[in-house]
Amino acid sequence: MNHAQTIALYQPTLHAIAYNLVRCKADAEDIVQETFLKWLSIDQKKIQNTKAYLIKAVTNNCLNHLTSLRKKKEEYLDSINIREFVHRIKENNFAHLDLDAELAKAMKVIHTKLEPLERAVYVLKEVFDFDYDALQTALDKKKDHCRQLVCRAKKKLSEESSKIHFEMPDTTKFMDTFRKACDMNNASELIQHLKKDISATIQKKF
Repeated sequence: MNHAQTIALYQPTLHAIAYNLVRCKADAEDIVQETFLKWLSIDQKKIQNTKAYLIKAVTNNCLNHLTSLRKKKEEYLDSINIREFVHRIKENNFAHLDLDAELAKAMKVIHTKLEPLERAVYVLKEVFDFDYDALQTALDKKKDHCRQLVCRAKKKLSEESSKIHFEMPDTTKFMDTFRKACDMNNASELIQHLKKDISATIQKKF
């Protein structure tokens, strides 16, 4: 077979492998193309089994791509200091502070590192100054449990990002209710959103 025939024959298989690994059509297509370009640049006589070579090459390229994405996400999370961000929020007038970019970044970190219940107690206590009596009432959790959750949340937020899962969540709804709570000084809608997240997580476990 010539090069064109080989590419036509193996491209569907390689694309399927790449897509199953990276779960992105555009990235899979790019990786397959790069794999073929590398294959075309080497001495074909040194390859005993072209199909096996291409499958191994595209698999390795996918793994390298995923490793690169992971490093970028680690850098993204490590670039945020949640404690400093929370302190700055509390020191400013919410109604006149443009938090969109930094808020989006910080909330993705909080959602990535914390479980829903940990996130709820941390945000309500650290940002909105809920005491443990208020947390107990708002979330229907005992004060001692809330204290443990706050400590656990702070510890997780200080951990290296390589120790956590990196799938970036959609925080749009959370940001909307968070901003409303800041601007209107009323956290009721935010509390309902946080409790909904907690309930959804419990339901998934069962």
